[in-house]
Amino acid sequence: MLMWTAPGASGPLDATVEIPGSKSITNRAYVLAALSSGPTLVRAPLDSRDAGLMLGALSALGATHETTEDGVVVQPLARRSAEPASVVLGNAGTVARFTPALAGLGSAPVHFDGDEAIRQRPISPLLVALRELGADIDDGGRGAPPFTVRGHGGIAGGKVELDSSASSQFLSALLLAGPAFDSGVTVRLVGQAPPSEPHIAMTLDLLRRFGASPERDGHEFHVAPTALSCPEYRVEPDLSTAAPFVLAPVLAGGTVRVRRWPGASTQPGDWLRTLLTDLGQRVELDSTGLTVTGTGSLPGAELDLHEVGELTPVIAALLCFADGPSVISGVAHLRGHETDRLAALATELSALGGQVSETEDGLRITPVPLHGGVFHTYDDHRLVMAAAVLALRVPGIEVENAATVGKTFPGFVDAWTGMVAPR
Repeated sequence: MLMWTAPGASGPLDATVEIPGSKSITNRAYVLAALSSGPTLVRAPLDSRDAGLMLGALSALGATHETTEDGVVVQPLARRSAEPASVVLGNAGTVARFTPALAGLGSAPVHFDGDEAIRQRPISPLLVALRELGADIDDGGRGAPPFTVRGHGGIAGGKVELDSSASSQFLSALLLAGPAFDSGVTVRLVGQAPPSEPHIAMTLDLLRRFGASPERDGHEFHVAPTALSCPEYRVEPDLSTAAPFVLAPVLAGGTVRVRRWPGASTQPGDWLRTLLTDLGQRVELDSTGLTVTGTGSLPGAELDLHEVGELTPVIAALLCFADGPSVISGVAHLRGHETDRLAALATELSALGGQVSETEDGLRITPVPLHGGVFHTYDDHRLVMAAAVLALRVPGIEVENAATVGKTFPGFVDAWTGMVAPR
């Protein structure tokens, strides 16, 4: 799909939607399953490009998998061959950051490379830390893909300092692999605090589910060498992918229900319940899921999204229709995501007539009437979702390369159209 005319809302919404599994949880569960002592059935995992790239990477490293009616069964790492292997990264940050340590556990050279965009995403602090822990990595001094990990049958582990200010995934990568290091791992964070504290909590939670006992003392984390095991694990729906759906009634009015929204979650997207309440919307959570009833209006807001940065694109689109100006802050790290999301949002929203400007760590948004036009997505799934939110109120939004949303929700266009313009 090269261009998608996103549908507008002709009246109040009345829809129930199913959101696929969390990408962040799915890929963490797959990594821990590969490090376990026996097979793991991962139920309700995300089936998307990023999840497929993770399974492909694990297969290249020696952890095979089988798709069944109940989910995906992942077998433990078993590669003992010294033959070279290759891992295809695509533009998947979790694959690029979570799997190099696993390659160091094997006995072969493993080459990592992917899309041009992944070569621009930060990874140098992680590679430096892995070397200090005993991994043999050749990146030609780039601090980015392509690089080669030469496996020597294990990684010593131990203590290391890490600057994870550009991405909490650096820290998660070390913690997830820590149980398999000879001495485990102790990570002391230096520099500014990592973005997205919920993702760190998610990593610690999954480690516990798989039998590890991670410890945290402020900025220091420790994971002892542990034999992991989790015969069965169920993935929650992706609450960040749910964001455009639960924000839609704020602009269109009506009600949207998201099935299986968990009662408690470490996912950043769970914060949407607080945001919606603060914006004056009606939010109800029960055993069937989350129900949001919108008013069709919202106030301007000053929002520090440091801990929930991935929600920025859809929230920025939403705030273009607020009753007053808004400021988003705390998200300078978004310049290193699939694209420079701050620059992309300022450019695309302004091209549609908006008054949106970049700040040092966010965006300043002054609501003005918008007009239709092409919304470029820069191969970024979250920008497709932002464009869909805009189209609720702005006719003629043409979304470039909407298929890139397959990174996290291959069925997004059909689900969105079914909610906004049901047959």
